[in-house]
Amino acid sequence: MKQSIFGRVAQLAKANINDLLDRAEDPQKMLDQMVRDYSENISEAESAVAQTIGNLRMLEEEHTRNVADANEWGRKALAASRKADEFRAAGNTGDAQKFDNLAKVALQRQMNAEKLAADAAPGLAAQNEVVDKLKGGLDSMKGKLTELTSKRNELVARSRTAAAQSQVHEALKGLDVADPTSALGRFEERIRREEATVRGQQELASNSLEAQFASLEDLGEQTEVEARLAALKNAGAPKQIESSIDWLPADR
Repeated sequence: MKQSIFGRVAQLAKANINDLLDRAEDPQKMLDQMVRDYSENISEAESAVAQTIGNLRMLEEEHTRNVADANEWGRKALAASRKADEFRAAGNTGDAQKFDNLAKVALQRQMNAEKLAADAAPGLAAQNEVVDKLKGGLDSMKGKLTELTSKRNELVARSRTAAAQSQVHEALKGLDVADPTSALGRFEERIRREEATVRGQQELASNSLEAQFASLEDLGEQTEVEARLAALKNAGAPKQIESSIDWLPADR
């Protein structure tokens, strides 16, 4: 189980986020899922690492206890041996032998405690190495989670900015299609045509009046001609046109 957890932590810690995003159809959804997965994996890994650390601490305590027991049995063996020497020096071989036997028992237990401590040492070293790697992997995963969260927030912000820009672009396209200045231009052109029509009507009206006055002048001239013709017929002689100019005296 420890190796499995370690493998998962190591794999997740080495994940290339940018490469995963490049291969994702929807990077934002993938980032959201990755954030959830990373959070769950970190929680699971923390629980497993905490259990591993707890087991390691128990082994360390047992190792420490074995070392302490070995030292304690060594002191007891030394004390019993010295007591045996004292009895032997006093000629009491019975008690000397008894304490020598106690010293041997203490030494045997010391050796057992030392063996337990020695046997546990490699396992403790390996467990400490695993725990250190797991801690490093957890730290790396937490760093990845921070990176993922940052990229997710960045991507969401960019997506919202792009959406806003798209809306602005669509609005501008709408303005281009219904450009108010072009409507003003068409309205101005229509007014110019109306003004031209009015000028044309005025010109037509002016030409009509001139034609009427011209016809009146022609009519007056014809009337005068007819009057003179009638007078000529009635008088039998051309009508003399009197000059309004005074002639000079005869003696001049």
